[in-house]
Amino acid sequence: MVPFSYYIEKFLNYLNIEKNYSQYTGINYEIDLKEFETFLNRAGQIDIKEIDYFVLRKFLATLSEKNLNKRSISRKISTLKSFFKFMIKEGEIKNNPAVSLIYPRLEKNLPNFLTESEVLNIISLPKPESLLALRDKAILEVLYSTGARVSELVSLKINDVDLISGIAKVMGKGRKERLLPLGEPAILALKKYLDTRNDKCQSLFINKQNKGLTDRGVRVIIEKYIKQAAISLKVSPHTFRHSFATHLLNRGADLRSVQELLGHSSISTTQVYTHLTIDGLKKVYAKAHPRA
Repeated sequence: MVPFSYYIEKFLNYLNIEKNYSQYTGINYEIDLKEFETFLNRAGQIDIKEIDYFVLRKFLATLSEKNLNKRSISRKISTLKSFFKFMIKEGEIKNNPAVSLIYPRLEKNLPNFLTESEVLNIISLPKPESLLALRDKAILEVLYSTGARVSELVSLKINDVDLISGIAKVMGKGRKERLLPLGEPAILALKKYLDTRNDKCQSLFINKQNKGLTDRGVRVIIEKYIKQAAISLKVSPHTFRHSFATHLLNRGADLRSVQELLGHSSISTTQVYTHLTIDGLKKVYAKAHPRA
């Protein structure tokens, strides 16, 4: 009998080579499938051909007992659906046991965002007296100017940025490239930072050891300036992305354009930001409508 780990490895290779998924996505799939493998081993259910809908339901029940939130359970269901769909495609099984699994209804949590004045205050905090301060200033400007994910930011190489045309080329989810416009303040901050650097590293943003900055490194930088700004809101690099989208919509940008800039595959993902602009619309309505 073929061990379940063989099928996991086969599926992960498919995601990496044929689907060209990011390393982070592959890791999440692997975690979910290994957790399912552990469940199968404990239940004495090892043959993949014997796995049916009821086995999957029992697995999901164990996840609920662990008090996992609905979003985590939803991700694991998605993993199982993708995995068994691939097993059908490869001819390993005849019937897909995951096809009838239903996703839990998710609550739409509105993302936190900063006001325009809060963002400008944070960006003004790095004093350009050193290379690191210039770097921090450039990071904050680029995050707010492009709405890029932190993973996209730290993956940027110097050659990915064209300061003359004001464009940054980022690699988004699913290894999809997109071009993002850079505002004048971001271009100026990057120019000052790059003109001061004296190293051979090709990464756009580097640490003290002249190596590419990590996600964690950017988070530490953000936390530093949030503390200086005395902002009580929990702020991460992603908060700048939320603020970017919200401010664009508040100032009249259309939803499709914001979707394109954020790199969302579905406009329904972008629509969450319309809820954040309701207060602004109410103020306009109250001011402009004669019967408000």
